[in-house]
Amino acid sequence: MISASHVVFRAGQRALVDDVTTQFEPGRLHLIIGVNGAGKSTLLKLLSRLLRLSEGEVSYGAEDISRWSDLELARRRAVLSQSVEVAFSLPVRELVMMGRYPHFGTRPKSSDEHIVDEVIRYFDLAEFVGRDYGTLSGGEKQRVQFARVLAQIWQPTASSSRYLFLDEPLTFLDIRHQMDFMTKIREFALRPDVVTVGVVHDLNLASRFADRLLLLHEGRVLADGTPEAVLTSDQVRHAFGVTSVLLSNPASGQTHLVVE
Repeated sequence: MISASHVVFRAGQRALVDDVTTQFEPGRLHLIIGVNGAGKSTLLKLLSRLLRLSEGEVSYGAEDISRWSDLELARRRAVLSQSVEVAFSLPVRELVMMGRYPHFGTRPKSSDEHIVDEVIRYFDLAEFVGRDYGTLSGGEKQRVQFARVLAQIWQPTASSSRYLFLDEPLTFLDIRHQMDFMTKIREFALRPDVVTVGVVHDLNLASRFADRLLLLHEGRVLADGTPEAVLTSDQVRHAFGVTSVLLSNPASGQTHLVVE
């Protein structure tokens, strides 16, 4: 479990995240939503320790992560950032192997090679293995980065949970690959030792795939709960300034947000 207690992050005199207290449980897909500037990505970076808190505390289990070493954190927490640049030529398989770097010394073990093979199959990347990463399209690069990130925490650990953070991961993907990615991430998130927190813009994808939504508005929590509880017409109007209705398909149980 991740626990955030009275979390604050300031840029100058402005609080980008303002007194957020919440928890994220394992075995569920948690998605953070809100307009641009609501504090979504900043909160994700605080939860993953990419940014240091101005105030408050973030704990994984009962442990304050501010006390963890960078190596300890890297072995248990993986982050897919909005934009990942690679400034040098690198074969796709080697880039995926970078996710295993926290787990070995100078050379990967056979277990690391096996994990890389598994995540490459999981994301259907076999056709790209021998290619230079720089020659791929934006969407193809994003899929390779997904594989790298999951390789980092693919293997369960004996003594703790694994933590996965996704910051607007769908940016470069077409609709088919967006659906495929969200399906696979939800699959991974349902594992009982995995805590998954993501930031997305698409409210329909959020309502369809999330077990729980955290709606931020001006750096504070406006609503927290199931998609049905969070995406009410009043709360969507308050946060996004649009009129909407949330429809449910009785056959599939899936929800769809219609903006009027």
